[in-house]
Amino acid sequence: MGPVYIKLGQWLSSRADILPQPYLEELSKLQDEVPAAPFDQVKPIIENDLGPINQNFDFIDTNVISGASLGQVYRAKIKDKEVVIKVKRPDIEKIVEKDITVLKKIVPFAMKFVDPNLRYSADAMLSQFIETIHEEMDYTIESQNLKMIKQNMRSYPRVIIPSVIEDHSTKNVLTLEYIPGIKITNVKALDEAGIDREQVVVRAHKVFFTMLLRHEIFHADPHPGNISVANDGSLILYDFGMVGRLDSATRLKLIRLYLSLVEKDPTRTVNAMDDLGMLMPGYDRSIIEKGIAFSIQAMYGTKVDKMEVRALMELANKTMSRFPFKLPKQLALYMRMASILEGIYFTHKVNFRFINVLRNILEEENVVRDAYVEELKLSFNRFVKSVDSAIAVVPEIKRFLEENKIQTNPQKSRNVLLAGSILSAAVFVGSAILYTTNQFVGEIGMLSSIAIMAISIFMKER
Repeated sequence: MGPVYIKLGQWLSSRADILPQPYLEELSKLQDEVPAAPFDQVKPIIENDLGPINQNFDFIDTNVISGASLGQVYRAKIKDKEVVIKVKRPDIEKIVEKDITVLKKIVPFAMKFVDPNLRYSADAMLSQFIETIHEEMDYTIESQNLKMIKQNMRSYPRVIIPSVIEDHSTKNVLTLEYIPGIKITNVKALDEAGIDREQVVVRAHKVFFTMLLRHEIFHADPHPGNISVANDGSLILYDFGMVGRLDSATRLKLIRLYLSLVEKDPTRTVNAMDDLGMLMPGYDRSIIEKGIAFSIQAMYGTKVDKMEVRALMELANKTMSRFPFKLPKQLALYMRMASILEGIYFTHKVNFRFINVLRNILEEENVVRDAYVEELKLSFNRFVKSVDSAIAVVPEIKRFLEENKIQTNPQKSRNVLLAGSILSAAVFVGSAILYTTNQFVGEIGMLSSIAIMAISIFMKER
């Protein structure tokens, strides 16, 4: 059907919010390998941007080494330095625009025949897909992505990212340092090279999730063709056309989500998912929490009761939580990244627990404290809102007391005032704690004690 449909299938393969699992499994088999256009059709693109080939390259192998849906790759030399040249396919912009026009007509029509809960996700997905494919066709954007990620990951051991050959790169041509390696899913070659595959899987997860949780940009397309392994076990990363970006606030929410999974807390997990905008309005919280609890069990290697899971799914299918998830673009890219890495893990079948890797990342990157602070701030804000709600009913209480001619003892009034002052002080102390201390547990206990003491005085005097 053409390059756009291959890309669309790959994009959909990680969208559990849109398609059932059997469809996801089939679409994940799509390979980004398209028969290459003849070099005679590609040569004019290179020369139009860079000038005569023989003046820019000492040698070009006209046999393509990789034929992707939007571009194709060749080996070459510049002053005896080995490089690779990534060139856009001939007339690819016209092909993409034509296919996108068709998709814009088909998708709204198709939405009439699917569950209404899917329509929001599908419409948003198409817009996200169109935006992403246009970004991938501009190699100046890919060059910027690569340089930024290379800079971010410079201090991390065993991560190799090729350098851009600036004066041989344009919007349509991207020339990179040639760094060969073993494809990350080539089990036989890795074993023959004596490379520890379990460590390769752990390293892949650490590299990509560190990008996600520490930096503002992450590689969102870690399929096996984009990751090789060097002889010392280092990872070599290619193709930075599809990346995700998370602002600080969203990244902190994602860290909270992971922290709640590490600490086996379904309630906090659902809170974080809700704050991330991942849940549709009207979802059944109890069902989502139960599902998360099963997921946490599986992550920690505990066998899940299949009958319980089946009963939960049957219940979910009768509620609004049947399709409760929605994914903004950057979270959709994050889900894509995570699901592709999971596929690499399944290929190797090694002893691996993602939750352990995740815990190490959170500890090594020193992001746990910030996540706790954010969670306490949110809890404090919820508390303030509840106080505001309580204050809002004070006039009604006063009217009730006056109508029933209830006399207030002056001493009791003073005690109530004292209780209110103590409670206010507790709130003040709590807000200060959020910004000034690492000793969360002790301080929270102190805050709770003060608040309980104030409430006790108030209740006693009433």
